[in-house]
Amino acid sequence: MGAVSREQIEALAERLRRAEETGAPCGPIREHLPEGDVEAAYAVQRANTEFWTKQGRRLVGRKIGLTAKAVQRQLGVDQPDFGMLLADRTVGDGEEIYPGLVMQPRVEAEIALIIERDLTAERPTVADVIRATAFAVPAIEVVSSRIADWDIRIVDTIADNASFGLYVLGGPPRSLDGLDLRLCGMVMERRGEPISLGVGAACLGNPLNAAAWLARKMVEVGMPLQAGDVIMTGALGPMAPVDGGDVIEARISGLGSVRAVFAEGA
Repeated sequence: MGAVSREQIEALAERLRRAEETGAPCGPIREHLPEGDVEAAYAVQRANTEFWTKQGRRLVGRKIGLTAKAVQRQLGVDQPDFGMLLADRTVGDGEEIYPGLVMQPRVEAEIALIIERDLTAERPTVADVIRATAFAVPAIEVVSSRIADWDIRIVDTIADNASFGLYVLGGPPRSLDGLDLRLCGMVMERRGEPISLGVGAACLGNPLNAAAWLARKMVEVGMPLQAGDVIMTGALGPMAPVDGGDVIEARISGLGSVRAVFAEGA
């Protein structure tokens, strides 16, 4: 397959939007793009980002995916990916998540950073991220796939906004001062039963490493992180499937806890 036209990019972006609108997952995007064409996949993601913002939806941050080396090996890549966080896909701690809000939901426990200074310098460093961070909070990302049966490779998940569904922030907010994110242990439970265990070091060695990677990528693509943005730094442990009626709680040592509550039928 040769170069991908703008018309093809727009058609694939619309295919993903239609899947979400109708609740009927589509087939893999990779079947319509050159094998491993990450740039084309980001073009599809960007086309939907532009569509959403023109519709009045507000960007409030970014998510980082593929931070676990095992998942990178599974998808045949050697770096993470990123997606966009939207204000209307922010759910309060313990607030019900209603049926149909996300497709084929799964949950991941993460550390979120809230930025108080723009990160516009060329090649931002971990030190730049530390200086720019107002506080860290525990978070749950509800990942979602518009692609049937989660039949995805790297091109599919990037095009599909890094498989973003929604996110939940917990508390209390903590300053990074005295907080070792690398050693923060995590347990995620479903109604008291553990379903995922992890630690900050599972996220590119340290969630701050992931955040610095993201800050650099955002400068490279001309969308630098700004004051007020949320960074979902990546999963601390394996993701887990969820069903309607589930109550998921993640506790992260040194940070606190967060709950995702799924209404019956979700």
